[in-house]
Amino acid sequence: MQRIQLHYTLQEAPSSSVIHHPLLALLESIAQEGSISGAARALRLSYRHVWGSLKKWENQLGREVILWGKGHTAQLSPFGPRLLLTERQAQARLAPHIEAIQAELERSFALSYDERTPVLSLHASYDSAYSVLRQFASMQGPLAVHLDLTPCVSVDALRALNEGRAALAGFHVLEAAGKHSMSAHIYQPLLDVVQHRCISLGRRAQGLIVAAGNPLQLRSLQDVAQRKAQFVNRPLGTGTRVVLADLMAQSHLHPEDIVGFDDEEPSHNAIAQAVAQGQADVGLGIASAALAKGLDFVALCQEHDLLVCYAKLLQHPAMQALCSMLRSAAWHQSMQALGGHDCTGSGDVSLLHERLPWWSKSCSHHAQDQAQSIDIT
Repeated sequence: MQRIQLHYTLQEAPSSSVIHHPLLALLESIAQEGSISGAARALRLSYRHVWGSLKKWENQLGREVILWGKGHTAQLSPFGPRLLLTERQAQARLAPHIEAIQAELERSFALSYDERTPVLSLHASYDSAYSVLRQFASMQGPLAVHLDLTPCVSVDALRALNEGRAALAGFHVLEAAGKHSMSAHIYQPLLDVVQHRCISLGRRAQGLIVAAGNPLQLRSLQDVAQRKAQFVNRPLGTGTRVVLADLMAQSHLHPEDIVGFDDEEPSHNAIAQAVAQGQADVGLGIASAALAKGLDFVALCQEHDLLVCYAKLLQHPAMQALCSMLRSAAWHQSMQALGGHDCTGSGDVSLLHERLPWWSKSCSHHAQDQAQSIDIT
């Protein structure tokens, strides 16, 4: 089997991808521009440089990536699109982990310049809104807060908060969940009505990510089941998997009714990429992931998008600065640009039972009585 080694560099935000490879950037640009000269202009490189780079890569790979016929516009060879598709899916799967490394590097640099820089450790679900928040919070001048972001599933985020490994846990929960819902069953044991407080990020829509034009005319989970559409799922422990369980219960559906129920992708962007590549017909995810890939989105439900922290930390200057940022017009504009998020009430602090209608104080399981250490510096 032919072995291909690709070496990547990290890119600064904003960017369409967190990591960058020159060959794949060339192929992407040629596919979009339809010519080598057009790709060279788009990338601000000389025609000679692009032509030479392509020839060099073809020699190293032992395969043509461009069809070189005279008198024709440049086209990718059959190998070129396969390489691009494979790389795009790998990018979508790796991006949250690479971003965590990037966040750690930024934290180290920030502290090396000023040890007084406030840092909040944030464990949060795989939503690009948290990436935007991390970048936004670090760009607020004297009021900047560095969020040490660790992408993880919602359940693990709340566990990290309870074990003192995080100052903030980001998770999302179905707005219309009842007291006997999967949402209540999963999250209530991880939340403490006395010690925890919710900071709202607003609301977001969850729904079906489908190909452009929605060729199978999927409007509900019942349609997905009845039309045997190829589904791609999120892993156990993710908030989206919990939402799916509640939606399936409402529709009286079972896992065996959904083709591909056991096929999983680690993030919303990876779900969207799988649909974009034709590996799946549909997946459950958020609007911003669909919009970023030029796909259609069919909203099924609304969720509360929440940050949870210990009440005693709300008086910390970094927490107060963060809440002020979340209330700002600039933050609301950032979320509007992302798509699929409603920032009404963003930055508002509330008790658990005020935000979670399924909350039952009588059967509350308290989280750990006292966090041993909270990562705020």
